[in-house]
Amino acid sequence: MFDQLAALLDARAGLVLVCAGLASIAVASATDKVAPSTRLQEFRLANGLQVIVIPDHRAPVVTQMIWYKVGAADEPPGSSGIAHFLEHLMFKGTDKIPTGQFSKIIAKNGGEDNAFTNHDVTAYFQRVAKDRLATVMEMEADRMVNLRLTEEDVKTERDVILEERRSRVDNDPGSILQEQMMSALYANHPYGVPIIGWEHEIAALDREDAFAFYERFYAPENAILIIAGDVEPDEVKALAERTFGKLTPHGKVSTRDRPKEPAHYAPVKVTLEDPRAGRTTVQRYYLSPSYSTAKPGEAEAIDLFMRIAASGPTSRIYKRLVIEQKKAANAGGWYSDTGVDAGRLGFYAIAAEKVSAGELEQAIDGVLAELTESGVTQDELDRARNAFIADFVYTTDSQSRMARHYGWRVATGQSVEDVEALPERLKRVTVEDVREVARKYLVEKNSVTGYLLPAPEQTTSVGEPPAPTPGKGT
Repeated sequence: MFDQLAALLDARAGLVLVCAGLASIAVASATDKVAPSTRLQEFRLANGLQVIVIPDHRAPVVTQMIWYKVGAADEPPGSSGIAHFLEHLMFKGTDKIPTGQFSKIIAKNGGEDNAFTNHDVTAYFQRVAKDRLATVMEMEADRMVNLRLTEEDVKTERDVILEERRSRVDNDPGSILQEQMMSALYANHPYGVPIIGWEHEIAALDREDAFAFYERFYAPENAILIIAGDVEPDEVKALAERTFGKLTPHGKVSTRDRPKEPAHYAPVKVTLEDPRAGRTTVQRYYLSPSYSTAKPGEAEAIDLFMRIAASGPTSRIYKRLVIEQKKAANAGGWYSDTGVDAGRLGFYAIAAEKVSAGELEQAIDGVLAELTESGVTQDELDRARNAFIADFVYTTDSQSRMARHYGWRVATGQSVEDVEALPERLKRVTVEDVREVARKYLVEKNSVTGYLLPAPEQTTSVGEPPAPTPGKGT
């Protein structure tokens, strides 16, 4: 039986590989007298599929990513987790690909593949030798419209996701706290619903839910194909036309119609006491714009501010809390900047021995007050900007990083020109710009503070943290 299956897979893969070889030979014969392309190119197929080609001829390999402009924030109310659930089900099979064989075919062709789901996007990717590009392109186009699911497929994968939630969230107090903080930060917007879904809603998802979501959002006009690697744009266009180009637009994709977040009038505190927590931890989230929603220049200023304030051991928060005050074992932060509807600023600190959550929060507040009142120095801004631009340049060292970099940005509302112009926009940010965004977005009423406290028994509350008790941090 297994020998017959292997033969079937080899035969199906071989048919496509022959086409790949012919396409490669044809392109080579037509281009062997001209220098290989290095400039990114984009085009759109007649059915609406956007294609971005990023030539990189340093190795004979290719990364393919297909980005669907749909994520957990687009789920119907009461069906949380369906976007992530469907991502898993997409690996089941079609009429052409036997159930459970998608990744095995990729592996038999020497490649690797995976996928991920976010609030705003769902992406699938493969990395293969360049002569296998036609194979993975044909397979990805096939499952865009021809997914087949049995009731057993759905039941089995639903159990997998429930176990994933238990292991990644329910058994991790840090993840539980983050989930509760996100729910408090977004009172009405679906960014407050966990990407993996609420357990009771995951348990109720069925085959009809999966197909309804699939048929609405998985369509060429709602997707972006990124090809990065040892390819020529004309070659990719020919392959894309032959595979994805034959797909018919669904016509069911509607614009994202999400609830709006109301104005916030008071800060929120979330306290989680858990015996599994190692050390006391304090986190702080602030609402902020993303690159897609910020006014011109604001997101760039926020990015540079967060590098100065919270990125690495040279940041203000690390130097103050860890090195100088010795109140934290670690401290830092981040800027979630790619949301379609909003961004988020985050700060955290892990307490040193005998430092309470209240003391740690006061220390964080002290650093943020210093930054909003006094601003940053020109030297700090120059160092942050140089580091940011260097990271941008280093992205070109990795095909997968390039594909992700452009894919994230374009799938969440930016253009290719926006992405490429980022270094120049960063150069225009001033010290005053940084101070202004710090004052504008580090606003207490738009924040959620989370306490993770070691405790003999687990309790969760939303509101003011509990009063101090002997022997327990506050």
